[in-house]
Amino acid sequence: MSSLISENDLKHETALVWLEDITHLDYVRQSLDRLPTRSGKPAYHRDGRMVGYATLSADAKASRASGTFRRRVFWLLPHDRDSEPVGLYASSAPAEAVDPDTLEPRVKGRKTERSEGGPPSSAMRELGITLPL
Repeated sequence: MSSLISENDLKHETALVWLEDITHLDYVRQSLDRLPTRSGKPAYHRDGRMVGYATLSADAKASRASGTFRRRVFWLLPHDRDSEPVGLYASSAPAEAVDPDTLEPRVKGRKTERSEGGPPSSAMRELGITLPL
């Protein structure tokens, strides 16, 4: 879950690599996966599709126990809002979901009105204000 990711977990990130255009996505799911490398496209073993992933700096250390690196992976499931706009997440989002516009290397990202499925008020739109959730 996104809430379980700390800024310290992300301190070695150098880039976020997007595998598709994220401008039309209200949210992406993020998780910290144990991967065998610091960079490159990781294998994907979930339902749905991988949307992106993080790369790590050369000074990122592998776990002594497993020899793996903790890297963020961004993904969506078949029943997420981009595929089923009036489905389960029409007016909400999964716990691990964040607005992709709030993501950067070393930045956890956050939920927004857009990611949660609620449109901002007309006054907020006119002022260009979005509130973090």
